[in-house]
Amino acid sequence: MIYAWGMTDRGTVRPQNQDGFYLDVPSARLAIGVVCDGMGGARAGNIASQMAVETFVDTLQSLQEGEELPPGQVLEQAAEAANRTVYHRAMIETECRGMGTTLVAAMVAEGTAYVLNIGDSRCYHISGEGIRRVTRDHSVVEDMVARGDITPEEARTHPRKNLITRALGSEDRVRADLYEQALSPGDFLLLCSDGLSNMVTDQELLYEVLYGGAPEDCCQRLVDMTLSRGAPDNVTVVLMEIQ
Repeated sequence: MIYAWGMTDRGTVRPQNQDGFYLDVPSARLAIGVVCDGMGGARAGNIASQMAVETFVDTLQSLQEGEELPPGQVLEQAAEAANRTVYHRAMIETECRGMGTTLVAAMVAEGTAYVLNIGDSRCYHISGEGIRRVTRDHSVVEDMVARGDITPEEARTHPRKNLITRALGSEDRVRADLYEQALSPGDFLLLCSDGLSNMVTDQELLYEVLYGGAPEDCCQRLVDMTLSRGAPDNVTVVLMEIQ
């Protein structure tokens, strides 16, 4: 059985919420979650994230109803369709020029999570053994960490931490990364925008998910924690529990 919850908040600084998310548990052994964090100006970021979520989900559902495809391929084709839709809108509308969005999506099916990401919205796997980030950020500071130029701790406060190197909709083609994560009863999968991960540490995420209280209240607890620390960005979190 899979249980899932999600929420998004504007934060305390931004005038508009440019994050978007989708969550569905169509059966006891299937769940789909998507988080997008838009960019590109006051209105365009919101358009990019909402278009990406809607197109991604619509394509995903139509592919699932058609021929039998591997879950990873379904996710990749849905991301390609979302990228084309957002890129086309950016090309034909001046006020949307240059807009884009991050995207992290997870399809949980038969005990395995198939995870796709573009940008710096993240997926974490949380269990009694600890917390592990499933995805790798497409960002300047992540590349610096990989080269050994800075530590992960330094990356959290680096002045270039918000610069991403890959975004959905910014070019006519985009490459997504795909991951598989085995799941066991008692495990959790957490998707979030950087509005959460920039303000709450991995160990705090681990504690709140496993020990902070009822799982159905966890998203609210994490958002409240972010708000209490100033919440300079929009914050979105989706949590799935495997039972």
